[in-house]
Amino acid sequence: MDERNAAHAMFDVDEASRSLGIELLEAGDGRAVATMRVTSSMVNGHDIVHGGYVFLLADTTFACACNSHGPVTVAAGADITFVAPAKLGAELVATAEERTRYGRSGIYDVTVRRGDEVIAEFRGRSRVIGQEESRHGRG
Repeated sequence: MDERNAAHAMFDVDEASRSLGIELLEAGDGRAVATMRVTSSMVNGHDIVHGGYVFLLADTTFACACNSHGPVTVAAGADITFVAPAKLGAELVATAEERTRYGRSGIYDVTVRRGDEVIAEFRGRSRVIGQEESRHGRG
């Protein structure tokens, strides 16, 4: 999956994700892999990564997977289950895989791991929108 596609173009201008050090390792055919190292600014009062950052990594990877097909696609909803904590310095890897697309909608699962250990499971629901809607801030 070395070919650049719409997911790569979207990620290139995703300042929110890139400013957190998220790196897109691959994206194509409804699949994506991204990584993020837990920094001191991401650790909460329990000395573990704040769940919002884990969600953001999973959501970014989900976005890259569903946008790898080309049409502008946004999240219609998502759920996450936190399975295990991660501490400062942990390297998290999220893998998103398309489960199904139907009409303008899709379902994607994302597993976030630290090494072989599952940190979180995320399910995202996508919706293809028109390019015009995207430019006007909808989605």
